[in-house]
Amino acid sequence: MSTGVVTLENVTKVYDGGRQPVTALDAVTLSFAEGTGTAVMGPSGSGKSTLLHCAAGLDRPTSGTVRIGGTDLSGLSETRLTELRRDRVGFVFQAFNLVSALTVEQNVLLPFRLSGTRPDPGWLREVVERVGLAERLGHRPAELSGGQQQRVAIARAIAVRPEVIFCDEPTGALDSRTAAQVLALLRSLVDENGQTLVMVTHDPVAASHADRVVFLGDGHVVRDIPCPGAEKIAEHLARGF
Repeated sequence: MSTGVVTLENVTKVYDGGRQPVTALDAVTLSFAEGTGTAVMGPSGSGKSTLLHCAAGLDRPTSGTVRIGGTDLSGLSETRLTELRRDRVGFVFQAFNLVSALTVEQNVLLPFRLSGTRPDPGWLREVVERVGLAERLGHRPAELSGGQQQRVAIARAIAVRPEVIFCDEPTGALDSRTAAQVLALLRSLVDENGQTLVMVTHDPVAASHADRVVFLGDGHVVRDIPCPGAEKIAEHLARGF
């Protein structure tokens, strides 16, 4: 397997389901290269979100190895794992996970506040401008549309210049125009900044912005192809990959 910013080797994740344990990932081996965008697709229950969470260090696999930038996550304490996620990983949650009591600016600055570091003012201005929120910095999440909240989540994820950005259905709740703007922003992070993007999505149009599509089924990688465009992706989905 080629070396990547993120690598998973024989990763298995089993959840305790009482009498019937659930295997969400079954010996998955994948690598995500620097400066590339990958879309992860598959039916409900195929293991997409579990893959994302294990790859980002938000969940520990039952077995196998996950590495970010050559660091084996399995050997890290919870404290060190938290520090690695904070400094080297950006994660955009499907539910945004913004802090309702904080303003847009405070939400974006939260990772710096937690780490006790100072942001680069120039970069921070650029991030806010690129997500189109320069006029909304004093607003709280409840005062924003769903698309604006998604942009705050993306700004918070990219403000620390992470090596890799993970997104769980980043356009799932957005209208087509806002979705196109969010996808263009994510694509620019790959093309202009050389960051690595791993995105779970059900949308062939969103997946067509990636360099590669990984299809999951029952916890296995069933297909791994260079991105052939939205129509071909839809055909693969219709055929069950």
